[in-house]
Amino acid sequence: MEGLHRTYRIMISGGGTGGHVYPAISIAQALKTLHSDVEILFVGAKGKMEMKKVPEAGFEIVGLWINGLQRSISLKNLLFPIKLLFSLIKSFQLIRSFRPDVVVGVGGYASGPLLYMATLNKIPTLIQEQNSYAGLTNKWLSKSVSTICVAYEGMDKFFPKDKIVLTGNPVRKDIFQDSTQSKEAYAFFKLNPNKKILLVIGGSLGAKTVNQSILSGLEQLWAADIQLIWQTGVFYHTQIMSEIKTPWDERLRMYDFIKEMQYAYTIADVVVTRAGALSISELMLSAKPSILIPSPNVAEDHQKLNAQKLISGRAALMVPDALADTMLVKTALSLLSDEEQQKELGKNIFSMGRPNAARDIAEKVIELAA
Repeated sequence: MEGLHRTYRIMISGGGTGGHVYPAISIAQALKTLHSDVEILFVGAKGKMEMKKVPEAGFEIVGLWINGLQRSISLKNLLFPIKLLFSLIKSFQLIRSFRPDVVVGVGGYASGPLLYMATLNKIPTLIQEQNSYAGLTNKWLSKSVSTICVAYEGMDKFFPKDKIVLTGNPVRKDIFQDSTQSKEAYAFFKLNPNKKILLVIGGSLGAKTVNQSILSGLEQLWAADIQLIWQTGVFYHTQIMSEIKTPWDERLRMYDFIKEMQYAYTIADVVVTRAGALSISELMLSAKPSILIPSPNVAEDHQKLNAQKLISGRAALMVPDALADTMLVKTALSLLSDEEQQKELGKNIFSMGRPNAARDIAEKVIELAA
C-alpha cells in the first residue's frame, strides 16, 4: 500500500496587501480541499497584513525582514540590500528545514527571495499574477519558475508563453453567492429590503479619494433615499467618523473592514471600488454592477488597465480618480436608478469570471509536486 498516498509539502509566499494575501489563502484552502493532510507553510514580510490574516485563516506563517524599493528617494532604500541578503539567507534556511515539494509565489516583497532560492535549489515553482500588467517581482522570477498562472489573456508580453496557464484569480470561499442568504444579509446589516443599497469598498487599508468623494456626496445619497454600506479602510475610519455630522443617518452602515463581505455583496445593488485584481475577481463572481475608480498610486497604472478590460466588455463603469469628487456620487445615483443597465453590467461581468480559479491553481501545484 505504501506509495499510494503521499503528503505534499507546499510553501506559499507573498503579501503586503489584500490583493496578494487573499489569493494566497484561497490557494491554500483549495490545496486542503484536494488533499486534507497537505502541509503548508506561508512566508510573508514582517509587519505586513499577511502576518495577521494568514494565522486567522488557520495557517502557519514565517516573516522575512524585507520591503520593496521605494520609487522616490528614501533612506529606506539604503537598507534594501541588507534586508535582501538577510531574506535570501532566511529563505534558504526555511527551504532546507521545511523541504517543500513546490514553492508558490503570489507577488509581493517576500515572494522574490523565497522563489529565487527555490529555483536555485531546483525545487518546482509556480507564480500567480493577479493583474493585467505584471508585477515587478513576478516579471523578475518568470524566466526561472516552472509554471505561471495568470488572470488575463495576452500575458505573453510579460512572461514566457510556454509557461503560462490562464486560470483567473482565486477569491475567498465566502465570497461565493448563495441566493438563500439575502434574508440573513438584510438582518445582519439591519437594512430595508425595499430600498436601494450602495456598497462602497475602500480596500482593506483604505482609499482617500473614494472616501472623500462619498463623504462630500452623503446629502445627495440621503436625498435619493439610498442605503449605504461603507468600508472606509483602517487608515481612514476614525477620521471619516469624526467628519460625519451627527446624528448618523439610519441608512448608513460604516466599518473599517467588513469581514462578512458575502452578505454585503448579496444585498448590494451597486458596488463602488478600486480596480485592484482581487476586487474585480470578487465582482465577477458576485455578478454585481460596479463603478471602478482606479488608483493612480500603483505601479505602471495597472488598476486602470484592469478596469479598461471590463469597460471594453461593457461589464463595469469607470470614474477617473481625478474626477471622483464631482462624478462618483452622481454616477452611482444614475446607475442605481437604471435597472436595465444594472442587469447588463451584472450579466457581462459574471460571464468574465472564473469560479474554479483556486482549485485549478491548486491542481497545477499538485502536478508539479507529483
